[in-house]
Amino acid sequence: MRSRSLFTACVAVLALAAAMPAAAQTAPAGADAYQLPPAPIPQIIDAQPTPSVSVAPGNTVMALFGRSNLPPIAEIAEPDLKLAGFRINPRNNGPANSRVSWLKSLTLQDVKSGKTREVALPAGARYISPAWSPDSRSLAFLMDAPTGLELWVADVATATARRLTGPSVNAAFGGGYSWLPDSSGLIVRQVPDGRGAAPQAARAPTAPLVQESMARVAPVRTYQDLLGDGEDEALFEHYFTSRLVIQPRDGGPARVVGEPGVISSASASPDGRYILQTRIKRPFSYIVPAGLFPTDIVVTDLTGKTVHTVAALPLRDDIPPPFDAVAKGPRAVQWRADAPATLLWAEAQDGGDSRKQADVRDAVFLQDAPFAAPPRKLIDLNERFSGVTWGREDVAVVQSMWWKNRHETRYLVNPSDPAAKPRVLVDRNYQGRYDDPGDVITRTDAGGRQVIHFTPDGKGVFMTGEGARREGEFPFLDRMDLVTGKTTRLWQAKTPYYESIVELLDDAGETLLTRRESRTEVPNYYVRKRSGGTPRALTAFKDPAPQFAGVTQQLVTYKRADGVELSGNLYLPAGYDQKKDGPLPLVMWAYPTEFTDPKIAAEVVAEDNRFVRPAGSSHLFLLTQGYAVLDDPKMPIIGPDGTANDTYVQQLVASAQAAADKVVAMGVADRDRLGVGGHSYGAFMTANLLAHSDIFRAGVARSGAYNRTLTPFGFQAEERTYWEATDIYTQMSPFTHVKKINEPILLIHGQADDNSGTFPIQSERFYAALKGNGANVRYVVLPLEAHGYRGRESVLHTLWEMTRWLDLNVKAAKPRTEK
Repeated sequence: MRSRSLFTACVAVLALAAAMPAAAQTAPAGADAYQLPPAPIPQIIDAQPTPSVSVAPGNTVMALFGRSNLPPIAEIAEPDLKLAGFRINPRNNGPANSRVSWLKSLTLQDVKSGKTREVALPAGARYISPAWSPDSRSLAFLMDAPTGLELWVADVATATARRLTGPSVNAAFGGGYSWLPDSSGLIVRQVPDGRGAAPQAARAPTAPLVQESMARVAPVRTYQDLLGDGEDEALFEHYFTSRLVIQPRDGGPARVVGEPGVISSASASPDGRYILQTRIKRPFSYIVPAGLFPTDIVVTDLTGKTVHTVAALPLRDDIPPPFDAVAKGPRAVQWRADAPATLLWAEAQDGGDSRKQADVRDAVFLQDAPFAAPPRKLIDLNERFSGVTWGREDVAVVQSMWWKNRHETRYLVNPSDPAAKPRVLVDRNYQGRYDDPGDVITRTDAGGRQVIHFTPDGKGVFMTGEGARREGEFPFLDRMDLVTGKTTRLWQAKTPYYESIVELLDDAGETLLTRRESRTEVPNYYVRKRSGGTPRALTAFKDPAPQFAGVTQQLVTYKRADGVELSGNLYLPAGYDQKKDGPLPLVMWAYPTEFTDPKIAAEVVAEDNRFVRPAGSSHLFLLTQGYAVLDDPKMPIIGPDGTANDTYVQQLVASAQAAADKVVAMGVADRDRLGVGGHSYGAFMTANLLAHSDIFRAGVARSGAYNRTLTPFGFQAEERTYWEATDIYTQMSPFTHVKKINEPILLIHGQADDNSGTFPIQSERFYAALKGNGANVRYVVLPLEAHGYRGRESVLHTLWEMTRWLDLNVKAAKPRTEK
């Protein structure tokens, strides 16, 4: 029921005002309007964003998408609906403005010649979801219109765009359309004809809200934006119901495919004869999102007639809490990319409960059209299925992962021979960066599917990865022999560049399309020969924040008291002279990460070859205000088999202390003027560091969670429930320790936070607890904002709040020894 959420928000704001002391009520800084941070921050925020790029199948042309800047808060204020884990805009039946980044221009660039052609769009046009046709002749996208989303197609040959449909595309589930394999048309989810007006909320309730569970174990994580009552159910069904049509590319009449329904996905088989549909059905749930509602997964022909039912899944609200647990029944159902019409899916063999002992966790199955023969098993896995890369009838790569020990395995399999034994290609801890072999490179086939790019002799595959080592990341191109598994290095980026491979432009992988940057060079796209020579620049994007050019960056390394090697990126303001300026006020901005292996936790990778510019509400803007910033100082929480959090506080404080000692010893930071901050889990970290140490003079905590009893079925990397680890939940919750927080703390939270676990009530109640115990605390609620902040006014105000708070409590802080 929509009216209830608005009422609740108003009550919360009024209660907050009433709870403030008299002085704060009469003249709270920045309470009467959005504030602007000091120059040059607004100028950088308002700079034109760099275009994004997409390469067409065949690699002969690429699209440059002009991006909109941060939207005004008035745009974010356009009504949205929060239904079953989604946020949609009821005006256009697409994603809510708080979740969409609009594109505003389109340029086509020839890869060979570098020539560009602007595609004329209507004045004020904005669009989303661009997608190339498999034959590379067209680029489809969804154009925003006053009453809905229209499907448009740009023609590469003429560099013109035209509308294919009226404002009828239903993109509530995202996407809204997909190309047919032969590029003749598109499968489109449309608003059903004659849908009518949305259901109206009742003036008064007609019944209480009742839920019950009768001796059935059904733990549920803390999901956001769920259905809340019958009115929400009616709205969900209204906005998420669509009908499938096949819309010809040439603009001919659309052909209806079957009956309307709550269709969350629809994809054509590679041969174009079938459509795989996921249809959600009642009864809906108030405790899990739509992806776990009862669901039929079916294969239909192009008229909509069901030819095969893959699964009829019940409500899945009983998935066990561990992160390796999954729902029972088929999942990850998809088409095999390199076959005409073959289905693949995984199915748990341990009942989906990772706590049970089992030699086989998942089995992966294949089933060929016309689906009369029973499924055949592709592989048994002792971990959870996490993906497959298709190649040809005798080659595919299957990946499995196990979260508890952070392990991954990749297998080379022969789909045409079930008796062939899979061969292990990769067996490693996936958190490791030094030993990451990279991923198999794929190419787009004639039907628009991603398949392995084999070497010309068919005996090998190409691999690319980040190439991490202590000195930095240097992406590479390898050849892997499919018989021996041996890899040969073909090319690697060299200092001072970070240069990643975007596409292989020929069969032999001799000509590469890359994206190259350095500490001083803006990321741009290049064509190069891997054998050598000077790369040819395709784009010439400019520095979006030249005011930041004089900032210096260096990797600093140090050891924690227990011997774990740590690192962070130290940024110093432009023009800083250590001899003349002395130690600076410094802010650490961090985010803890859990590890099972201390060796991997201690891996150090420099970022000296990356082009860094702040955007959004980045803490790096503080560099323009005379602060040093230690960015991402490592805060590893290490422990085997899910026990890392048993010593969370001790490890966290030790990491922070080691970082503080390092920057002070370097002479760049003043120990009496250290601040700390973080977003989300970093906010949780900030509050804990203020509670359990006296390292910092003040903290900034944005969109965090502070009371773990409000997330009792697990949080972040903690998979034990509150009742299994009560002491851990209590000890880790800064809410428990508010009396120990004797440094000023700034709390910022989006009023419409959509992240699991970080409900706005987390900050609201934490503020009340801090205030009630006499802490120095400021609590800022950003109207309409989600977990990340998108409105221009919200972003600028956040940066004003951060700068002001740190200026008052860190930069101007007196030495602790003074009374």
